[in-house]
Order: sequence, then C-alpha cells, then structure tokens
Amino acid sequence: MSFTGINWFKYSSPQAFHPLAGRMIPWFSAAALVLIGVGLYIGFFVAPTDFQQGDAYRIIFVHVPAAWMSMFLYVIMAAWAGLGLGLNARPSFMMAQAIAPTGAMFTFLALLTGSMWGKPTWGAWWVWDARLTSELILLFQYIGIILLRASIDDLRRADRASAVFALVGVVNVPIIYFSVRWWNTLHQGASVSMTASPKMAATMVTAMLVMTLGFWMYSIAVTLARMRCVIVERERQPAWGKNASIQEVAEAR
Repeated sequence: MSFTGINWFKYSSPQAFHPLAGRMIPWFSAAALVLIGVGLYIGFFVAPTDFQQGDAYRIIFVHVPAAWMSMFLYVIMAAWAGLGLGLNARPSFMMAQAIAPTGAMFTFLALLTGSMWGKPTWGAWWVWDARLTSELILLFQYIGIILLRASIDDLRRADRASAVFALVGVVNVPIIYFSVRWWNTLHQGASVSMTASPKMAATMVTAMLVMTLGFWMYSIAVTLARMRCVIVERERQPAWGKNASIQEVAEAR
C-alpha cells in the first residue's frame, strides 16, 4: 500500500512507527506552542469583556477547549481500542493506551477550570449539575481504564479488558454533550454550534477555536511521545504475557 511513493502500511509496525513518531513530535509541539500562545493572547487581551460576567468569563478559553478535548480524545481512544479488538492489532491497543493519560489530564483541567468559573458565577466551587457530574464520571472512566491495564500482568488480557471498558464507557460522551438539553441544569448551553450561528463575538470564537487546535496539536505530540515509550517498554517484555505464543514473541522482537 503506497501513496506518493511512500509505503504507509509499514508504519503499522511498532518498530517502524517509533522513529517516525520521533520525527513528528517536534513539529506538533511547535504548532501547539504557537497556537496556544496565540489563542491565549486573543482570549485574554483582544476579546472584549463580557457585559454580564466581566473578565471572569475568560476562563472559557481554557475550559471549553479542554472539555471538548476530554470527550473527543475518549472517542478516539475507544475507536483505537475497538480497532484493536476487531483486528487483534497490538499497535491499536498501544495507541489507545497512549491516549488515555492525555484524555484524563484534559478532563481534570475541564473540571478544575469549571470550578474556577463556577465560583464567581454560581457562588459555589462545585454543584451536582448533570454536565459536571457526567464529566466527573468521564474522569473516573479514564482513571479506571489506566488502572485496569496496570493491574493485569498479561499484556494481551490487559489490552482486551481495557478496550472493552473503553467501548462500554463511550455511552457517557453523548450524555455529557446533551445533558444541558436533556435535564434542567445550571450549566449554560453551547455558545458554539455546528447548526447555528455563534452566540458570542467573533474574536471570542476565534480564540476558542485556536486554543482547541492548539490543544489538539499538543495531544498529538504527547501521544506520540508516550507511544514511543510504550513501544520501548513492551519491547523489554517480549513474552507479551505468560501465554504468548512463539510467533508472537518473535513478532514482538
């Protein structure tokens, strides 16, 4: 399988993907640094002050992109996990493993900044709002997947168990997204929608989208770096669990 003279199929091998990831990390890291810097500048210095919340609203330029990434990364992680189950593909399991900590970090960041925003607007750091509660459950799902994988010594069993956990947990993502519509909730509705015009100034939307793209570039960079670590770690455990076959051991090497 080739495209413009490059055999992309060979990069499905962890040994071939490792150096490729190393070459891509600096580019995505630089893009993340530039985009996040620009997004923060627009959000904190260019975007107008909100007539109701004042400058306190500016936390949304971190909070909203982090919340979006927390859900998006979970879906991507579950997709890789499902691909691993369907094709019995070790690189897919490894990619899902590499994504999980970044998704957990963005979920925690969304909850933290949400609390910082909630204090001046709601008068409380935390309320058992449908959106907040379902987002907290998402954090527990990420942590559960990470801990489940770490608690199983057999790598093949760990891959499959964590993949099933991830796939089952996908049901929480639409609950988070639609919770504001489905239930009476303190959390405000979406200010940016694919089906309606934005409810905020163009500079606010620009800052939010630039920050989201910056977070996405960051996620790719750290996932690639973690993927390289996972590959090296698994290469040091060539048995792939006690029940691995000779063929699997040879392939791991």
